[in-house]
Amino acid sequence: MKLTTSFKGTLGFTTALVVLASAASAEAPALAFIITNAQNPAEISMREGFEKKGGELGAEVRILNASGSVEAMSNAIDDMIAQGVQGIATITMDSVVSMSWVDRANDANIPYVSVAVQVGDPATTPFKDVYPGLSALVGQDYIVSGQRMAEAVAPLLPEGKTAKIGIVEGQAGYALVAQLNQGFNEKLKELGADYQIVFSQPTDWTPAKGQEVCANGLIANPDIDVIFSHAEDMAIGCAQAINDAGSSAKLVTAAGGSKLGTPLIKTGDIDISMCEAWIRTGELAAEALFQAATDSATPKGRLIEYKPELITAENTDTVCPPQW
Repeated sequence: MKLTTSFKGTLGFTTALVVLASAASAEAPALAFIITNAQNPAEISMREGFEKKGGELGAEVRILNASGSVEAMSNAIDDMIAQGVQGIATITMDSVVSMSWVDRANDANIPYVSVAVQVGDPATTPFKDVYPGLSALVGQDYIVSGQRMAEAVAPLLPEGKTAKIGIVEGQAGYALVAQLNQGFNEKLKELGADYQIVFSQPTDWTPAKGQEVCANGLIANPDIDVIFSHAEDMAIGCAQAINDAGSSAKLVTAAGGSKLGTPLIKTGDIDISMCEAWIRTGELAAEALFQAATDSATPKGRLIEYKPELITAENTDTVCPPQW
C-alpha cells in the first residue's frame, strides 16, 4: 500500500504524533466505529484493524453495525453523540447525507473520521477536497483507481473491433460506484479505446449477486470481452459464471487481495485485481481518530490517502498475500 498523508496543503504528517498523544492522554478515550455491513469481509477486516490499533493506543473501542441502513447509521451517530464518546468513525454509507452527521458531531466537539468513502457530494466535490469539519478522510481516490484499472484493461481489449465490456458495480448509493465508473471510462476514452459498455449493474457486494449479474450479462452478450468488477467478492461469483458459460471473457476487479480471491488470481480465473489492505485501513482510521480525540490541536481536513497495488498471477505472492 502506498500512503500519502496531508492536511491543509501540507505534506509529511506522520502517525508518530499519535504515539505522543497516547502518552499524554490521562484517560482512555471512547472511540466509536460504525460499520455498514457486519457480513462484508472487507468491513470485517477494517473493524479488526480499528479494534486492534485502538486497543494498542489505549482507547475504549465501541463497534456498531448499521446493517445496510442509512437511517440506522444516522441513529447510531446520534446515540454516540448523546453518550459523549470522544471520537466517531464511520464506513460512510451516503456521502451526501453524511455531511449532516459530521456537522452534528462538530456541534458536540466530537472529531469525526470517514473511512473508505468521502463525505460530500461526489458529483461536485473532488476526493481531495476533504469536507470542512471532518477530522480526517482515510481512503483512496476511486476515480484514480478506476483510471488505473482502465490502463490495465486496455491491453486486454481485442484489436480491429469494438470491445464489449460489462461492469459489475458495488451497492447503489456508495460514492465509489460512480467514481470507479467515471475514472474507468475517462481513461479508456483518453487512451483511444474502441469499446461499448454492454451492461453496468449494481450488486450487494456479494459473490452470489456477482455471479447472478455476470450470468445474465453473459446470456445477453455471449461474446463479451472484458468484465470489470468493483470488488473481488463479486468477481469470485463472476468467475464461476464465466466458467459455467464457457466464456473467454477477461475478468478484472478492484478491491482485491482476499483469501478466497487470491487462488483465482493464481489460476488466471481473475486476470487482474487490486490489492486492498483493509486491516491497515482500519488501523489508519483508529490512529487518525485517536490523535484527534486526545490532542485538540490536531488539524481538521486531513487526507490519509493510499494507492492499492495492481496484482496478477505473477506478483500476488510477493505484492499482496491474502489480506482479508
